[in-house]
Amino acid sequence: MKIKKGDNVMVIAGRDRGKTGLVQTVLVGRGRAVVGGVALVKKHIKPSRRVPSGGIIDINLPVDVSNLAIVCPSCGKPSRVGYKIAEDKKIRICKKCEQSIEHSTTKNG
Repeated sequence: MKIKKGDNVMVIAGRDRGKTGLVQTVLVGRGRAVVGGVALVKKHIKPSRRVPSGGIIDINLPVDVSNLAIVCPSCGKPSRVGYKIAEDKKIRICKKCEQSIEHSTTKNG
């Protein structure tokens, strides 16, 4: 999958077309990603110990990755992802400007 957690993406199809946000979670088996601020729905929560007041909250639903395009940090445009081998490492590149797409998040553990 070419989209990773922490990528800045733009929605290119669907009801939220044109919105951008950061990828919070990637569901590899389902081919979907949860993007902050995109595909928001209201969920009614019953009062419980975890949520004592209950009420209505906003949650982000997963979006199919085919409806997402990575926003290149160099040129600032939505683009497809390519790969290049550099110094014995496989790096992701922007197909429009051929610049590297660095992964901004760090892995813990």
